[in-house]
Amino acid sequence: MRKYWLLMLALLVFLGIASGCGSKETGGSSKKGVLDRVEDAKVLKVGFEGTYPPFNFLNDKKEYEGFDVDISNEMAKRLGVKTEFVATKWESLIGGLKSDKFDIIIGQMTVTDERKKSVDFTDPYVVTGSVLVTRKDTDNIKVLNDIKGKDVGVGGGTTFEEVAKSVDGANVKLYKAMNDYVQDLINKRLDVIINDQLLMSYNIKEKNLPIQITSDILNKDEIGMAVKKGNEDFVKKVNQILQEMKEDGKYNEIYKKWFGTEPLVK
Repeated sequence: MRKYWLLMLALLVFLGIASGCGSKETGGSSKKGVLDRVEDAKVLKVGFEGTYPPFNFLNDKKEYEGFDVDISNEMAKRLGVKTEFVATKWESLIGGLKSDKFDIIIGQMTVTDERKKSVDFTDPYVVTGSVLVTRKDTDNIKVLNDIKGKDVGVGGGTTFEEVAKSVDGANVKLYKAMNDYVQDLINKRLDVIINDQLLMSYNIKEKNLPIQITSDILNKDEIGMAVKKGNEDFVKKVNQILQEMKEDGKYNEIYKKWFGTEPLVK
């Protein structure tokens, strides 16, 4: 009988240890998703470049400002939390999201099939498109095929790179920062650049740049907010808030503040 009870005690101890180890390794049901984390911390951590006016940039007071910032702040307000912005290089944004450096990317990321393999996207919060931009003394680059044989500047890893490389014979040069290829265009080291029509319209006006948009929209881009995979409840919540913002007019108010026009329809 004594041996029987000793065996039973040993078995219970073993099962207890195994159960504890299993919970630690798998995270069990106690592992929290992004929505729970945001609600517990009372903070929505937003990842973006922080150098992309008028969407996200530092103002003279060294505070983040822009369309993405206003959208983020309004979303956080409706979630009942505060915002914390995490400036990250473009090529590191998805990696940062997957390693939980922030909760969501609200930084003008175009929804693509390739990116969907790494992250989940919300409904589009901006619909825009790429355009051709040249110096004011250029009048022979007006449609996409006109970039054949030309030096074309684009941001590396962007959908603009894909557009440029779709034209055989275009000499596509990749850059890390928009300011660099804008300057190379102005200084005649490039013939044309490709970028977002909202972004370029804003920068040409605000900075009085000696360049011009010469084409219609080349391709329509749907911009979504990126969320770490496996957080369907968070995506659903963000979509709900975005829809409410559009229905009550707050979204349009923010859009007009930065772009002075009505949003493009999806």
